[in-house]
Amino acid sequence: MSSATFETQRAALADVVAIPVTPFAEDGGVEQDTYRALLGRLLEGGVRILTPNGNTGEFYALNPEERRLVTELTIDEVGDRAAVLVGVGHDVPTAVAAARHAHERGAQMVMVHQPVHPYVSQGGWVDYHRAIAEAVPELGVVPYIRNPQLAGTRLAELADDCPNVIGVKYAVPDAARFAAFARDAGLERFVWVAGLAEPYAPSYFSAGATGFTSGLVNVAPSVSLNMIEALRSGDYAAAMKVWEQIRRFEELRAAHGSANNVTVVKEALASLGLCRREVRPPSSVLPEAERAEVAAIAAGWSM
Repeated sequence: MSSATFETQRAALADVVAIPVTPFAEDGGVEQDTYRALLGRLLEGGVRILTPNGNTGEFYALNPEERRLVTELTIDEVGDRAAVLVGVGHDVPTAVAAARHAHERGAQMVMVHQPVHPYVSQGGWVDYHRAIAEAVPELGVVPYIRNPQLAGTRLAELADDCPNVIGVKYAVPDAARFAAFARDAGLERFVWVAGLAEPYAPSYFSAGATGFTSGLVNVAPSVSLNMIEALRSGDYAAAMKVWEQIRRFEELRAAHGSANNVTVVKEALASLGLCRREVRPPSSVLPEAERAEVAAIAAGWSM
């Protein structure tokens, strides 16, 4: 892959990286038409990069066939209107197969979920990501880092071996740790995406991030885009006005150890008549007593 193509991918990452929900039909399967409609709404709202099979898409609750389906639906619906960053993970062979499938279908990049394993060594983290990145040298690779113990020098080591590792979704809730990690890895070497979305975006941008992920964007694309425009212009006062606007919604998502992270987004979409509220275990639907507050927030954004 040419360095010019990777530069195009790097530019795409420096944006609001939307993580679409995966809507479920009454029979429990993926509701394909609704999913396409939700993607269309994001694109019409100005979103230019999407991550199918992200955590807001209930990646770990989808079976392998469903993950492939979501990848294919996204790439087909998006066409040339946006970049597609496909989430991959699980064991190495499964992640490699998913990355190759994404490449075959026309995705530009893959995001590698933080390895879910009780014993993750730093050297093993490098080996895991190296195996995936080397399998798809044509694709940009974006590690999703949730491990506060990982050293920035390990990411640099990975990129020395795999030049297609071009960006990082950093999701450790510590802006000071992020600032140090990014500088140890190479601040200019990677595109830094704030992986904890709008609540952390201002602090992470002040330390060097140029993009952020978002689940809220499913509900109100203009709100997320307003925040990134303020951050790009260095207007932190304006960015914090958006932060205040989204604060309660994100507090509801973060409650109970983020148990309702996806649930609140789907509830907001359901209140707008855009998809069913159902989520899969181990998530659960929002208690009826809390639904009115989510609906009021969503209605205020849609005015």
